[in-house]
Amino acid sequence: MTDTQRETPKVKYVGLHAHSVAGSPFDALGYPQEHMESAYTNGMDALALTDHGNMNGLAYQVLHAKKMHDQGKKFKPIYGCEAYFVPSLQEWHKEKEAAELDKKRAKKDAEATGTTVEDEEASKSAVKDILSRRSHLVLIATNQKGLNNLFKMISESYTPENFYRYPRLDFDTLDKHKEGIIVSSACMGGVFATDYWKNREQGEEAVIEAMTKTASRFKEIFGDNFYGEVQWNAIPDQHAINKFVIKVCGELGIELVSTSDSHYPNKEAWKDRELYKKLGWLRKGLEEATLPDTIDETRCELYPKNGDEMVEAIRKYSKPENWIYREKDKPVFPTGVEYDEELLIASVSRTHHIAHEKVEEFFPDSTVRLPDFVVPADCTAEEALLSYAQEGLRERGFSGNKAYEERLLQEFDVISSRGFSKYFLTMKAISDKAQEVQLVGAGRGSAAGSLIAYCLNITQIDPIKYNLQFERFLRKDAVDYPDIDYDVADPMQLKDMLIDAWGDNVVVPISNWNTLQLRSLIKDISKFYSIDFTEVNNVTSRMLSEATPRAKQANGIASGVYTPTFEEVMEYSDSLKTFLVKYPHVKTHVLRIFGSVRSCSRHAGGVLVGENLDKHMPLIASGGVRQTPWSEGMNVRHLEPMGFIKFDILGLASLRMIEGAIRHILKRHHGNATPSFEDVKNYYNKHLDPSTIDFEDQTVWEKIFHKGAWAGVFQFTQQGAQKFCTEVKPKNLVDLAAITAIYRPGPLGAGVAKDYVKALEDPDSIEYGHPVIKECLEETHGFIIFQEQLALLAHKLGRDVSLDEGNLLRKLLTKKGTGKGAEVLEGIRLKFVDGCEDKGITEQQAMELWEKMEYFSGYGFNASHAVSYATLSYQCAWLLRYYPVEWVAAFLDKEPEGRKEAAINLAKSLGFTIEPLNVNTSGKVWEISDDGSSLIQPLTSIKGLGDSAIEQVFKGRPYNKVEDFLFNNEITYSKLNKKALDVLVRSQALNCLMDERFTGLKHYWSSVAVNRPRKEKDLDENITTYGPEGDFSIEEKIEYLTDLTGVFPMHLVVDDAVQSRLRDYCVPAISEYDPDLNLVWFIPRKVVPRKTKNGKTYWIVEVIDENSVLTKIKCWGVKPGKDNIHLNRPYMAKLDYSEQWGFSSRSIYHNFRMLG
Repeated sequence: MTDTQRETPKVKYVGLHAHSVAGSPFDALGYPQEHMESAYTNGMDALALTDHGNMNGLAYQVLHAKKMHDQGKKFKPIYGCEAYFVPSLQEWHKEKEAAELDKKRAKKDAEATGTTVEDEEASKSAVKDILSRRSHLVLIATNQKGLNNLFKMISESYTPENFYRYPRLDFDTLDKHKEGIIVSSACMGGVFATDYWKNREQGEEAVIEAMTKTASRFKEIFGDNFYGEVQWNAIPDQHAINKFVIKVCGELGIELVSTSDSHYPNKEAWKDRELYKKLGWLRKGLEEATLPDTIDETRCELYPKNGDEMVEAIRKYSKPENWIYREKDKPVFPTGVEYDEELLIASVSRTHHIAHEKVEEFFPDSTVRLPDFVVPADCTAEEALLSYAQEGLRERGFSGNKAYEERLLQEFDVISSRGFSKYFLTMKAISDKAQEVQLVGAGRGSAAGSLIAYCLNITQIDPIKYNLQFERFLRKDAVDYPDIDYDVADPMQLKDMLIDAWGDNVVVPISNWNTLQLRSLIKDISKFYSIDFTEVNNVTSRMLSEATPRAKQANGIASGVYTPTFEEVMEYSDSLKTFLVKYPHVKTHVLRIFGSVRSCSRHAGGVLVGENLDKHMPLIASGGVRQTPWSEGMNVRHLEPMGFIKFDILGLASLRMIEGAIRHILKRHHGNATPSFEDVKNYYNKHLDPSTIDFEDQTVWEKIFHKGAWAGVFQFTQQGAQKFCTEVKPKNLVDLAAITAIYRPGPLGAGVAKDYVKALEDPDSIEYGHPVIKECLEETHGFIIFQEQLALLAHKLGRDVSLDEGNLLRKLLTKKGTGKGAEVLEGIRLKFVDGCEDKGITEQQAMELWEKMEYFSGYGFNASHAVSYATLSYQCAWLLRYYPVEWVAAFLDKEPEGRKEAAINLAKSLGFTIEPLNVNTSGKVWEISDDGSSLIQPLTSIKGLGDSAIEQVFKGRPYNKVEDFLFNNEITYSKLNKKALDVLVRSQALNCLMDERFTGLKHYWSSVAVNRPRKEKDLDENITTYGPEGDFSIEEKIEYLTDLTGVFPMHLVVDDAVQSRLRDYCVPAISEYDPDLNLVWFIPRKVVPRKTKNGKTYWIVEVIDENSVLTKIKCWGVKPGKDNIHLNRPYMAKLDYSEQWGFSSRSIYHNFRMLG
């Protein structure tokens, strides 16, 4: 847009009161950048962002203001907040505590949340109860000092003592942090409005007295930096408040400002905002699905008006005939106060004066803040880092090794020259804390290519041994901060420990902002237009399956999981396109509201570490935990540009499994009944640490990776990866790393996996073309598998191409484009070709190699990450090979609920017996029988049985009869309640206490759990009453056991008669498939309907057999209504089989037969 396309209002005005979806979810619509651009287009040169109770939108505001500046747009960002205010927090605390004693008034304690949803109707009318009491107050920072004060006030307002449903601050808070702050009295929910709502029933004088007291206190604190705020709409009470504000401020010499209180970026978006606002309450069941027909029904126009539009609004709404009354409107006006147009127009232009004369133009200080306490008192960060690194090098046994010492100094030169020493010291401090209490990963991401990280014990991979490049991690010429991802066994435990040790103003978890997604949005919007649910559901259930194959084809992805983007679903789903043509208003709302904030959660692993963070950012809270107001991830990058460095602390279940396995090993083989973590760590260091474990142990490679005996081996839990691994037959860590690098959607789609296997089968067919190429690619059999190989080729073959340039080349090739990047890329290409010619490679051959490098750059993988994760895979395999029962017990313990049945079947397929649940013998974790042949299922594996109930079971042991369990003085039955009894009986954990008085399990269940007896007499009566109920059906027993425990009761499904018939006909189980016979038997466990590219239905049937092997069968040509498969029933079937597709059938009707 050119300046000639902008509005040119005659009256100067700046909006000093504006809201965005970033900080006012379900109240405002549009992100800050949309509001800023709209204000600029409308002729304004500044805008204040003042979201409700927070500054969550500030990072958007700052980054977009910089972008506008770079575009030559003169536009000033003003930083503010519409805070929640009470006169005295001390008094509010007392009143709140008293109110909370009344359970009728406070049934449930609300949790702090970063997404405070403003209840506009409640806050802008009526008198609120003490638990919800707060007034609005607009605060604006005039300079950096004021901004830091504003950050501090918001951070304090979110502390547990000041938060109940909303964050609060008071006069004392304001007085303490008043420097650099401008204040205005806000809207119909503001401080003056509160005085009006509280006192209007007592009459005009009561309102004036209360407002005068409030205004005097604000003026005492802020002087002429306090303003009375008036607004212009069709609400009668707004004008009553306006006139009281005019009267009181006039008497006290307080100047006025008019604001537009904008909530959406342009006037056309009013209905989208109304819908979005109602969605917030609709989800809570507090709003009907209706929308106003016209903007007049809202009685407000809440977009960023310019000065002329503000004057127009004043002239229109200062006339009572333009007010719109509703039934509850009963305004009280001060006597003798009439609107003075000259005074009011001055209140408009005054905003421009404030914005440009009182508020400095500045961007927030983005100095990187890392903690000082990580640096020893007697040295600098650089001195400390070098000292720690050299000490670590000695401890690793490489002191005096020239290659290691030179590499260390080279890395230190880059780290120190770029100012990252304190970052590494902070990461070391985190790592040291972690390793006091839990196992940590060998490495993750490109950081494993750093020798200094290895010497600081942040990583456990020797980068020189595996030819890992530091330049892939950190380049001299780059500008971004390093990013060390850190794997631990239990990230929440570590984060809590860091917060306890260093404080919640030093360690702050990073927020994640969840947004409205397409499927739910279409469903919710359709309710407002009374569109039939079935019609909507037909579209939303099909749109992803329609769009995904087309989106994959458009992106050149042949295989693997892919989730289409919003734009791709809108483009490639025919059902959705047809629906939106039919209902264009739904499309309009979807396009406008999609991606708006829905809720706040916590980043999976990210934390900030820095001192006094509450002074440098406006901290919020969620679930009682302090969090950042800004996020950092795939969709937004707000922390680093604002001067805050993210540390990713991520959880890996495999590390917990390793720890669990070691504990079992220490108990069974080392006589240590209660191993401590120190014991676990010592065992790990001696046997499993990457510096001590034998990676050349061919027994592990052959018995696990070649044979395919998998159970919880990291990265090899899916059949596709397992199959590829058995084809490749890795013999060392680099082979394994290559497998994990290749088995991803990009390489698979490009056919690399097949070509790689062919090259292994016929190594003589590999042509390198030059010794340097062979040197770079021999370990991966001629393929460019790793990103570092691409950089190494450019470095080794190019003329004076550094490794930094080589790694820059990798980035440029994956981000093809024009401009400066394209120029740099062309420069490297010319140097590459020249260097190739220097080494006897023709220009044509050089260009062919360059094109190959371009091709492989699209899916090349990080070698440092691949080797680190291959290490973890090998550690798992080593434990499985040498301590199978201990490993499987740990594996079963850590598998989540959704994968429990498959995990138990896998354990059974390895030859282990699963002992049934028993309230007398089952514990908290999977235990191992004395002979090592059986695994004892824990009570914690029962779905729906909580920890407190399990504790009660343990307290009352042992039990000889059911009465001992039901009437036990050691047990608190409010914790071992009816629900717990229900699952204990249906899971058969109480079978050991069922005697001959009970005619079957259903009789037992009804007597003990359904009609829970309170005394023995009640039990006797229940036994008599429910006697005829007998036993559960076989179907019920199968369902209960499988759903509650994950154990599939094969003996209930395949009885002796069926087994005999199968043997007579020599029909093998599906896991023992004989290609000559083509006939197998199995038990269907799950049927998943799918659609082909042509929209035809097919099923994926998941089945198991007596070997507990889970197998999938693709059933093509399914005829819904005619074809049927009964779950948990034995079937015999004639199936097709291929190495590529596995098992399949062209006709269920002709090829499947149910047995029995």
